Amino acid sequence: MDKETLPRPLTGMHFDFTDLRLFVSVAQAQNLTKGAKRTFLSPAAASTRLKNLEEQLGSRLMYRGRRGVSLSPAGHKLLHHAQLILRQIQRLKSDFADYADDAVGHIRIFANTTAVTEFLPELLARFLASRPQVTVDLQERLNQAIVRGIRDDSADLGIVAGPISTSGLQAFHFTTDRLIVATPAKHPLASRCTLAFTDTIIYEHIGLHESSTLHTFVRDQAERQGQLLPLRIQVRSFEAMCRLIEAGVGIGILPETAARRHKKTMKLHLADLTDAWAARERRIVVRDLDSLPGCCRALVRELLAYHPCPDPHA
Repeated sequence: MDKETLPRPLTGMHFDFTDLRLFVSVAQAQNLTKGAKRTFLSPAAASTRLKNLEEQLGSRLMYRGRRGVSLSPAGHKLLHHAQLILRQIQRLKSDFADYADDAVGHIRIFANTTAVTEFLPELLARFLASRPQVTVDLQERLNQAIVRGIRDDSADLGIVAGPISTSGLQAFHFTTDRLIVATPAKHPLASRCTLAFTDTIIYEHIGLHESSTLHTFVRDQAERQGQLLPLRIQVRSFEAMCRLIEAGVGIGILPETAARRHKKTMKLHLADLTDAWAARERRIVVRDLDSLPGCCRALVRELLAYHPCPDPHA
């Protein structure tokens, strides 16, 4: 058996796709200088790469002569494999070319209660209608779980509201989530235009379900003041909250956009909360915006352009 075809352990190989492209170019041109030029390398750099490649494979790949280069048996074998690999790489690039723009892909979103129930359904409806090949996995999570999901790469983007640390992540402010008090039209607080949270705690509240971000937030505010939130019933949606409030079952704290929308069809009184925490900054959180697929970046752009305009006189 010829020395150049003797096998050698192929552990620790470090040649890359540039090596394979160079080898194929030189083999096809049967000339080192021409092959190097096709791969934008100098002849000296190309020669070094080819020698390293031979050392990695433990075989002579080419014979160099005055008329150019010719392949050894091992070289012909490598040429076959290298061409297959490069064709597969090209097919891979072609198959995923659409993912570079925003027309194709999958997005996993972790978001708080208000985002999931209020504005994301309408925004995602427009976004997905214009992108038939994009799919979305939308999950409601608490703020801490949202940030944790972005940190450990369980989700592509998160939407949080209120004071939550996003250290080490990219966060973009896009709206303010204002909380207000909704009461029945005939209620002791219905004559007030503004209220402090402490004014509401003596009355029974209608709250969202236990695992919702808003319920956790409001309950925590009560506990910070050394009190328990006086819950009468917890429900799954803002609409259910407002129907129970309208019926006189209790009062509730909910986002301004939801409260004003339901006030158009229900007899509710709305009062602004004067507590500083009632205005909560809403942020988009990602690990690295530039590394996200095109469809994710497009959704972030649409979120940043989102500007709800509740009617203050509704």
